[in-house]
Amino acid sequence: MENYSKARTVEEPSVCPFPGLPPDTPEVRVKDGSKIRNLLRYALSRIEAKPRAAEDEGRPTPEEGGVAVEAQQEARGQPVCKHIVFTATGKGVSKAITCAEIVKRRVKGLHQLTRLLYSTAVEVWEPLEPAAGLDSLTVSRNVPAIWILLSSEPLDCSQPGYQAPGRYDTLWAQSANRDEGGGFTGQRPGHKRKKGGGGGRGRGHGRQTGRSREQVKGQS
Repeated sequence: MENYSKARTVEEPSVCPFPGLPPDTPEVRVKDGSKIRNLLRYALSRIEAKPRAAEDEGRPTPEEGGVAVEAQQEARGQPVCKHIVFTATGKGVSKAITCAEIVKRRVKGLHQLTRLLYSTAVEVWEPLEPAAGLDSLTVSRNVPAIWILLSSEPLDCSQPGYQAPGRYDTLWAQSANRDEGGGFTGQRPGHKRKKGGGGGRGRGHGRQTGRSREQVKGQS
C-alpha cells in the first residue's frame, strides 16, 4: 500500500441493538475527538430530573461527537427522557464508557444495558500517481463498537450485559480507609526501609581483614 493514500473513510450505519425503545430516545454518538463536557451537558439535560441546560445559557457549544448545536438548543424545551443511548466505534469506545459512568454517578438509579458488536467501515484508497495506471481500492474493515443504554425504568435483568443500579458510597469509604491505613501494605506514611544488606557485608569484610593482619604479625 506504499503507492496509495487513504482518501476517505465511511462508516456504515448500524442498527440499534435495543428494540422497543421510544422513538424520541436521544442517541449520543461519541467520537475520538469529542469533548466529554459537551457530551455530558447534552446527556444530562435530557435525562436529569432538573435539566442543567439552563445553567449553560450563553455558552457556545460547537458540534462534538455527533451532537449538534441545534440538538442542544432543542433539548432545553423538551421533556425529560427515561432512556438515553451512548454509541461509539473504534477509539471512541473508552470515551463512551466514561460518559456513561459519569452519568450514572450524577443520576442515581439508572439501569444499564451494554452491547458489544462490530461496525463496518469502508476505506477508499487513491493511487499517489494516477498516471501509473493504478486503480482506486475499496477496503472494508470490521471496527469494534459499543452501545450503552441507560434507563430510569427497570430493564430485563436476564439479558446479557445488564447492570443494576449500584451504590458508590461503599467504594469511596473503602478507598478512604486504605488511605488512612497507609495503603495496601500497611506501611506508615513516610516510612523508609533500611538497606542493611550492603552495610553488613562491608563491616564483616573489615573484621575479617583485621584478623588477617593479626595472623600476619604473629607469623612474622
